[in-house]
Amino acid sequence: MLANVNHIFYVIIWFQMASSNIRYGEGVTREIGMDLQNMGARNVCLMTDNNLSQLSPVEAVLESLVQNGVNYKVYDNVRVEPTDSSFKEAIAFAKKETFDIYVAVGGGSVIDTCKAANLYACHPDADFLDFVNAPIGKAKPITGVLKPLIAVPTTAGTGSETTGVAIFDFEKLKAKTGIASRAIKPTLGIVDPLHTLHMPERVAANSGFDVLCHALESYTALPYNMRSPCPPNPINRPAYQGSNPISDVWSRHALNVVAKYMKRAVNDAEDVKARSSMHLASVFAGIGFGNAGVHLCHGMSYPIAGNVKTYMAKGYNVDHPVVPHGLSVVLTSPAVFAFTASMCPERHLEAAEILGADVSNTKREDAGLLLADTLRQFLYDLKVEDGLSAVGYTKDDIPDLVRGTIPQERVTKLSPREHTEEDLTNLFEASLKLY
Repeated sequence: MLANVNHIFYVIIWFQMASSNIRYGEGVTREIGMDLQNMGARNVCLMTDNNLSQLSPVEAVLESLVQNGVNYKVYDNVRVEPTDSSFKEAIAFAKKETFDIYVAVGGGSVIDTCKAANLYACHPDADFLDFVNAPIGKAKPITGVLKPLIAVPTTAGTGSETTGVAIFDFEKLKAKTGIASRAIKPTLGIVDPLHTLHMPERVAANSGFDVLCHALESYTALPYNMRSPCPPNPINRPAYQGSNPISDVWSRHALNVVAKYMKRAVNDAEDVKARSSMHLASVFAGIGFGNAGVHLCHGMSYPIAGNVKTYMAKGYNVDHPVVPHGLSVVLTSPAVFAFTASMCPERHLEAAEILGADVSNTKREDAGLLLADTLRQFLYDLKVEDGLSAVGYTKDDIPDLVRGTIPQERVTKLSPREHTEEDLTNLFEASLKLY
């Protein structure tokens, strides 16, 4: 009888819910100094980027630290859309000191960089690729204890304040990869919507597209009970487990908020209600995808960002070409969801309806086309570039984009529909023009 129970244990696919603690509200940043004092902080590492170091979110954090007598050092050289090189520079800074708590003030680039700095400072003998996702890295489980990390997000997009994921451009491959482990998720996310009021229009739009795709991809991801094999030890359970009943709640709710408030948030920086709602939607979607995972839009976005040639995104004060993450993700979304819909048409129809489509007379087999058209209109209304061709890609670049997508198994395997290299080629071709 006991042998039979053990057999059942190993063939059942489980899922697990994990997220950072979240504190939300206008002006809540003022509490961070008290939090650090309560945690017994002696030497805090505060990470941000050059732009934000001059803006009110960092000012508010520093003011609270000073008022509460917290000793800190600032690293403000985080790269927007970080690379393995920029991660290593931040890691070197973290290793020079004995920091007992980390604070990240910024968007996903800052928070992800701070996660990596904390991880490798606490594992000083580790090789950089030890914890990087397979097949690019060794994907070793993280067994050591990290220092506490408080994340203060300043964009409404990545949801990085909730997740155990840190993404970077691996320069050798010209594609993004990352580190995924519950061990690196922030201890606390301080979500202060006042910090989103400084975002330029295009930053608000591209950040919002990341929320949109987080919600759509996690809601349509391969169900958790269709993943295999079940890890023999829970330490090996992936952060991205497939869609599940808990992640569905967060993803669906985030999509509803995006449908109601995103256009307002992009079009009016002073619409506090809309920007606050999108900031919270980023958290909701982060909890959803942080447990379910994303799939093809994100997997295909990594080489789109990594192979950028000369495109300089509006609203980003950077000195290097960049296709912002949210933009690189959303450009393929009409093609992707037209492709995946056959596996879970009801979910694709529900998503289209949430985004404003009339689904009353739509057949199940047309779910993908309807969602694709709905997304295309949504992107057009928000003045999104007309496909990959508008950010510098041609048909000749598609083989490189496909090659850069193939290693992204951490996310692409969560697609509800299996795909081949030919399928990826067709999806990139269909995304060269949107309208």
